[in-house]
Amino acid sequence: MTRRREQEKQPELERLAVLAGAASADAAVAMELEAPPVSGPPDLTAAAFFDVDNTMMMGASIFHFARGMAARKFFTTGDLARFALEQAKFRLMGSESKEGIKRSRETGLGFIAGHGVDEMRAHGEEIYDELMADKIWSGTRALAQMHMDAGQRVWLVTATPVDLAAIIARRLGLTGALGTVLESENGVYTGKLVGDLLHGQAKAHAVRALAAREGLDLRRCSAYSDSVNDVPMLSVVGTAVAINPDGDLRDVARKRGWEIRDFRTGRKAAKIGVPSVLGAGALAGAIAVGLAYRRREAS
Repeated sequence: MTRRREQEKQPELERLAVLAGAASADAAVAMELEAPPVSGPPDLTAAAFFDVDNTMMMGASIFHFARGMAARKFFTTGDLARFALEQAKFRLMGSESKEGIKRSRETGLGFIAGHGVDEMRAHGEEIYDELMADKIWSGTRALAQMHMDAGQRVWLVTATPVDLAAIIARRLGLTGALGTVLESENGVYTGKLVGDLLHGQAKAHAVRALAAREGLDLRRCSAYSDSVNDVPMLSVVGTAVAINPDGDLRDVARKRGWEIRDFRTGRKAAKIGVPSVLGAGALAGAIAVGLAYRRREAS
């Protein structure tokens, strides 16, 4: 792609990132009503934001969910094939086109169209117990509890669909979650995204949007992540902490004087599924692995 075409694409990508952030913040505010109160006297202007994959949890949350949903026949190999074809068309022909960008994101989760929101949440509750509960990093969980004990609210921030991210947050006793918002009508998913995946700049927009809605002072807030992709989010708060960092984030943290904490035991943490979600196409990889698990367990 030429530099000019890349520059032409950026405004649309930024618009989608802002839209995704705003939608995620709205969802987080709505879910907070169901969250448990903070542990200590309320500190209303400070909060903490935790990435999920390889930060709060070993591996990628979307991989675990995809594996569990594949086992439940939540989607088919035909769904995956159609999704992969659309992504291939976008990458080969439409990447410089605003319409191509829009189409790719709107069909990025097309396999889920027609399924009920309550149905996916119910599956998500079971999958958390089966595949995720024992993968929480105890050290990161203790950091989140530290903020709760100080009277601060704590949100997860992840590219995983917000309906599923909220399950993780609730099971951990946190305030709520910022995640990718899937469009639904009358309780049924349309298969479209609201904006884009909550990734990279979109996470930073979501944190800013939530801070505006909740009256937070970002200078008093903290953020935690393992990935250099989350530097935008880490940069908008007063205190940034690199947790189990990849090499690039470790370098950034050292240069900027950010704290580094590593809860891995003398080895790199296993990167299960997609360690960082670089775009809608990465989700297909997680789903493919889930389907592979289903086929293997059925044989």
